[in-house]
Amino acid sequence: MGDIRRVAIIGASGKLGQYMVEQCLERGYQVVAVCREQSVSKLERFAGRIELLPGATNDREVIRRAVTGVDGVLTVLAPWGVQQYSSGTAQAVMDFAPVDARLVFSCGWHISRDGKDRYDWKLRLMVPIMTRLAKLARVVEIDDQVEACRRIFASDTRWTVVRGSDLEEGPSQGLPVWSEHVGDPVLASNMTRRVDFALFMVEALRDDALVQVAPAIVGRETASAREHRAAAA
Repeated sequence: MGDIRRVAIIGASGKLGQYMVEQCLERGYQVVAVCREQSVSKLERFAGRIELLPGATNDREVIRRAVTGVDGVLTVLAPWGVQQYSSGTAQAVMDFAPVDARLVFSCGWHISRDGKDRYDWKLRLMVPIMTRLAKLARVVEIDDQVEACRRIFASDTRWTVVRGSDLEEGPSQGLPVWSEHVGDPVLASNMTRRVDFALFMVEALRDDALVQVAPAIVGRETASAREHRAAAA
């Protein structure tokens, strides 16, 4: 496990990002937070405890400043807009972060590293429909999140791509469980508390077993996770 002292959080103003800020501060890490200028107010409660850099998350100069001298980078791969937000963000992080920094990225289950994931009919149907509708509305660019992860998987950086299930709010259930492939029985419940998604991201900074791994996660106390533990016992 690497020694983590200073962490950059890219996309810190969203719900997932704010949970990651909280958890990094609880661990005593120095936090550099990047968020869009219009979202700065969402981080007011952390004033005086974090270094805040307003700007677009695909602004290479903003990212360069944020990741200089850090031990780890937590990045929310948001597919907003049609300006290559995800791939631009991921590329800037990989280009400018220190060579030995831990880079942890978030995305959804629709991302597959090796093509061995098995999706149910709902996800197989919804992803292409949502991709087309979002592109027509010029709201999000799901294909660009796929491109971002393709670049990450091809890199020799110390990356982890955390693939999240459906998310819900609620008290923490503890560190989520994970599997290499969507479709594995342990993941069948397809639900994780958002605070625990953040927990997995932050803990991954210190877990060298997750270097160049793309874990798909599910809540620790979901039915499928409990059944998996019972079967193992």
